[in-house]
Amino acid sequence: MIKQILSLAAIFIFLAACTTKEKIMPPVAKKVAKELTTHGDTRTDNYYWMNNRENPEVIAHLEAENSYKEAVMKHTEPLQQTIFDEIKSKIKQVDESVPYKKAGYLYYTREVAEKEYYLICRKKKNLEANEEIMLDVNEMAEGYEYFALGGASVSPDNKLVAYGVDTVSRRKYTIHFKNIETGEILKDEIPLTTGGTTWANDNKTVYYVLKDDVTLRSEKIMKHTLGTPVEKDEVVFYEEDETFSTFIYKTKSEKYLIIGSESTLTSEYQFLDANNPNGEFKIVQPRTRGLEYSVNHFGNDFYIRTNLDALNFKLVKTPVSATEKENWKEVIAHRDDVYFSDFDILKEYLVVTERKVGITQLRVMPWNGGEYYIDFEEEVYTVRSNRNMDFDTDVFRFSYTSMTTPNSIFDFNLKTKERELLKQDEILGGFDKNNYETKRIYATAGDGTKIPMSIVYKKGVKKNGNNPALIYGYGSYGYTIDPGFSLRRLPLLDRGFVYAIAHIRGGQINGRAWYEDGKLLKKMNTFTDFNDCAQYLIDEKYTNSDKLFAMGGSAGGLLMGACINLKPELYKGVIAAVPFVDVVTTMLDESIPLTTSEFDEWGNPKIEEYYNYMLSYSPYDQVEAKVYPALLVTTGLHDSQVQYWEPAKWVAKLRELKTDDNPLIFHINMDFGHGGASGRFKWIEDTALEYAFIFDELKIE
Repeated sequence: MIKQILSLAAIFIFLAACTTKEKIMPPVAKKVAKELTTHGDTRTDNYYWMNNRENPEVIAHLEAENSYKEAVMKHTEPLQQTIFDEIKSKIKQVDESVPYKKAGYLYYTREVAEKEYYLICRKKKNLEANEEIMLDVNEMAEGYEYFALGGASVSPDNKLVAYGVDTVSRRKYTIHFKNIETGEILKDEIPLTTGGTTWANDNKTVYYVLKDDVTLRSEKIMKHTLGTPVEKDEVVFYEEDETFSTFIYKTKSEKYLIIGSESTLTSEYQFLDANNPNGEFKIVQPRTRGLEYSVNHFGNDFYIRTNLDALNFKLVKTPVSATEKENWKEVIAHRDDVYFSDFDILKEYLVVTERKVGITQLRVMPWNGGEYYIDFEEEVYTVRSNRNMDFDTDVFRFSYTSMTTPNSIFDFNLKTKERELLKQDEILGGFDKNNYETKRIYATAGDGTKIPMSIVYKKGVKKNGNNPALIYGYGSYGYTIDPGFSLRRLPLLDRGFVYAIAHIRGGQINGRAWYEDGKLLKKMNTFTDFNDCAQYLIDEKYTNSDKLFAMGGSAGGLLMGACINLKPELYKGVIAAVPFVDVVTTMLDESIPLTTSEFDEWGNPKIEEYYNYMLSYSPYDQVEAKVYPALLVTTGLHDSQVQYWEPAKWVAKLRELKTDDNPLIFHINMDFGHGGASGRFKWIEDTALEYAFIFDELKIE
């Protein structure tokens, strides 16, 4: 009944905003002035009142925005259906993953026709054995608009599986336990977790991470004994520093439990013999601000990836009996031109994942000497380790993809250098990767820095300045958007689009310095880099400003907002998905999820220098009375990372101040959160809406 009343209220607000049948008018948010004063500077926020999802007026306004979206996009519904059908028709309905071995079983997932979710299965010893369906996620998800399974984990004796369930999309998982042999769901039920579990070797003790109910910070490592009341679970570790989050895992050797605590700049790890769950965890190396490290185990040593005197990281090892940094011995030295990102330890080999000139590569280092690199043919690609569970083997499994090559799983014999393709994702509908071309190009930033872009287009596209184009970016947290294949990209490429990923500063494609140059008081580089990349695509005749669209989500949504405040004339249209746009107000509120853990990324606005700098680029604060490109903004009511009110306020302020008649469409998903819909088909609806928005602006039928 309440939902019906709110829906009617939304419709009334929406209809009241419509002045004629010919022109559909957008909803107008009420203004309630709230003064926010920091460091003697007062900002007036007229839409601060939206910060309350329990307020019926807020829900009514969001419903009105959705009604407006439905009305102005109604004529594109046939186009949206065409795009939906086009993408779905390329997805293989019946499929399964490449099995991996662990503890005498082969594990894999399997998908069945017309089902949104998957089955988690295993077979004992070989693929000819009978299939055991551990979890049928399709059955588990019945009756829920959203369903996410978190971290399924099998006990050491192979009899039980622990798993987390989130049905709200708020990333608050409830852990359950199932007897695989009988199908019985145990009475043990643990709420408010990250979803994952780590088993001690006794098959009855499990560790999990408890979240703060308000901030959602992963703050406590808990220990639970099966069959005992959850209320009596022991707090093994409480991370008191609100700028840190904590987690737990077991080493590949199965010998040690490892608790990690991390902030943006600092790490600390503890370890405990997995055979002794009642023992005390011991710190590997006490936290020191600016010191980052991660831990794995082999033989009598811990192998540690660290930035100790190594901006791009290096590898060291230390005896389990003497773990402090004074005992660390170098295994792989630091290199200024190579970013060391990961490593796998095998009995006879060390396999290193690293990045040079922006390209990932695999370096094989036999313990007895004779190192080499695994060769790949394409100019631009991504390769990474894939589920290497065994120590005593010559076979290394990796995944490979490029912007033209679907994800491919290989087994590589480290001794003979022979590779076997186990599976390449099958794209239906006559897809041929040879019909497309990908390469790396470089724009020049205002300070002379060369900014890499990965681009892809259908062969035959000419650089005549008349192609439609979409440029995508992120540029935060040191996260690199690697050039990989995307099924959802094909409707663009097959209609003549040029698609570009801008590898701007704030990411880490060119090493740690690339990240450092795009954060804190250098954050503006991220935004100007992206605009410089867009300008390059125009100058080099890949496209023109009347056919260029930009897209980014979350911190990439911040990117979109900042870029159009700086140079709106570059873009025909922009899609800002779940955008982080109210930077200053959010970072001043430590009750909001993620705030305290991100001071080292954005700065703490309680310090005046950071306040002033953040204010200079915060998209919400910098909205002006001027012409903006066409905009599609999305959010989720239950978003756990960027709260829905940020884009809601931003859209309201844009509607108030922008001087153009370009579309401003706001899509609020009332059932989902930051990652959008769950399932393997539902997400296509959002993509269809995004592409219909673009195609409509370009008059593409």
